[in-house]
Amino acid sequence: MCTDRTADDARDPWLPDRLLRAERDLLMPLLRRTPEEAYELRTACPGWTARQVLAHCAAALVRIVEGRLEEGVFLPDANAADVAEREDWPLGRILDELERGLTEAGPVIAGQSDGRLDAVALGEWVHAGDVREAFGEPGAYCGAALDLALSLLSVTSRKRETPRLLGVLADRDGEVALGNPAPGRPPARFRGDAATLIRIYSGRPLVRTRYELTGATEQELLIYR
Repeated sequence: MCTDRTADDARDPWLPDRLLRAERDLLMPLLRRTPEEAYELRTACPGWTARQVLAHCAAALVRIVEGRLEEGVFLPDANAADVAEREDWPLGRILDELERGLTEAGPVIAGQSDGRLDAVALGEWVHAGDVREAFGEPGAYCGAALDLALSLLSVTSRKRETPRLLGVLADRDGEVALGNPAPGRPPARFRGDAATLIRIYSGRPLVRTRYELTGATEQELLIYR
């Protein structure tokens, strides 16, 4: 159940680990049983198939695990290079690397006192939604780990300096508070379901969604640019 969240909430360093492990337990069985041809389906990430999204996810997490975080890592060119490096890997090797990353990256992220890698954990969960959507699975940006994701979105939206937003979610109890208050600017208001809120903040397609947003634009709320 969602509860009220305020901009003064302290960072929980182990929240990313809990989200990654929860997603591992939910996602890996689906990936292991999905026919290999489904991995060539296109996703919401322009130009990337499900296989390429997962290769990116695996590479990003293992970089964190192994401490390979040189300047420019996680920028588009570096992401594309990581995906290209895995182009000839067997699918099983990509899934094994992903499972390792989902298991081992959380403690490393927890050890970063500035929380600079928290958004990577949230991005992994969003990318899992991209793959679920490509596979035609229900609850692409929702599911059993949603409350953990919303809590991490609360933290990430503040660090990325998005405007203050108060959201009433049709499928969750309580009011969600995201972003930072600004002097003289009333909080934006959102009314809709949780998956649509995730789509807005992560820049995913909003086709077939229904929501009300006042006091801010979708562009202002993006946490990944």
